Amino acid sequence: MLKSNISFLPPELMDVVRLFEGAEQLEIAHTGDYDGAVFRNTFVIDGAAYSAADGAEAHGQLAYKSLCKRYAKLALYRILSERTGISLPWGALTGIRPTRLAYAELEAGRPFEPLFEKMCVSEENIGLVRRVIEGQKGIYERREGNCDLFISLPFCPSKCTYCSFITAPIAATRKYLPDYLAALEEELAAAGALIKNLRSVYIGGGTPFALEAEELERVLRAVAPLRANGCEYTVEAGRPDVFTREKLDVCAEYGVTRICINAQSFSDKTLAAIGRKHTSADLYRAFEMAKDYPFAVNCDLIAGLTGESVEEFCASVDAAVALSPENVTVHTLCLKKGAKLKEETARLEAGRLAEMIGYSRRALTAAGYGPYYLYRQKYMAGAHENVGWTKPGHACVYNIDVMEEIADNLAVGGNAVSKKLFLQEGRIERHGSPKDIPTYLAKVGRLIAERNELFGG
Repeated sequence: MLKSNISFLPPELMDVVRLFEGAEQLEIAHTGDYDGAVFRNTFVIDGAAYSAADGAEAHGQLAYKSLCKRYAKLALYRILSERTGISLPWGALTGIRPTRLAYAELEAGRPFEPLFEKMCVSEENIGLVRRVIEGQKGIYERREGNCDLFISLPFCPSKCTYCSFITAPIAATRKYLPDYLAALEEELAAAGALIKNLRSVYIGGGTPFALEAEELERVLRAVAPLRANGCEYTVEAGRPDVFTREKLDVCAEYGVTRICINAQSFSDKTLAAIGRKHTSADLYRAFEMAKDYPFAVNCDLIAGLTGESVEEFCASVDAAVALSPENVTVHTLCLKKGAKLKEETARLEAGRLAEMIGYSRRALTAAGYGPYYLYRQKYMAGAHENVGWTKPGHACVYNIDVMEEIADNLAVGGNAVSKKLFLQEGRIERHGSPKDIPTYLAKVGRLIAERNELFGG
């Protein structure tokens, strides 16, 4: 149990508590105050008292809340780290976008490294952030009117055990597909008036290739009038058991520039354990098929999957490198509510994950890839991160814009979340569609009206 005299702090402090196994059982009482120059934090944990003081000037309520959270979390992290003897790779940073904090420091005319050092971030991860910022040069742009378009296709061949998305096997949801495609066409037709400078289009899921070629073409046809500028265009093709030349042909015909092959692992044992209905041989066939098309290819891997050894994960990294896709994204397993694996898996041994992540960084760097985006999630195993790696000149605009939240994101379909940036005001307003497909279908007209109001249409 955790209590604080500052009402907005308990959820923030619990994010730190969850980083340390067993800490959720502790009795923690927090008292904080600020005298205009120094933030003071006192914690009483199972009867033992700890105090910390950090000097900082907070100009305005927003700055006060931000710094209050920062120094309270830092104080608690240091206490729990000392009590447990555990140092975590991102230290007291619990936010999902470390680079956003780094950019804020740079835009204020300060190097970001001193703050990250203060927050106990490892030297290696400080270096990773530095490399990501370098990798975003020429793409990172905060400008009014920039927009990315996302289309949600929440259909999959089957549900993986680690997945917490709303997707369900398409055999159970196909009955909704005709109406769903009609709803997407209606939403996309209304979206044109809301888009100014379109930076990228991303069709994600789910597994978009779970649709038949004719169904996928309906979506691409509806997108076509919005993409007159020829911007980056990604289709998250997904799993190899639904790859066909007909679907790839449709993507090529409509100008798709990038596809994602979500391998997750090249181990047949692991693929079976996570509920995949294909083998590594199918992955190789999908890559071979994609070679005949002008697409950049992204390959996804996940560190920490069910029972997978360090050696097996490293072999998957080596397999991905040998296939030479333009991008490789290395995710760390994240077990959220709704994932079957969450109920079956204990905390993953931190050392094993650190070995996996470390190997992926070394191997991809040696193969000529550089990190260009990263983000973190709550309940992420080992408190690590997800990192996108790219060959020179092949960074994905959509990933940078979305992860850094530097452009509007107009999102259509079930469970799609649009984001409107108000750059002058320094805020983001969100608009979410229902997760449940029948509910989404019943509300399409209202969703369009609400989105028009948000985006000024």
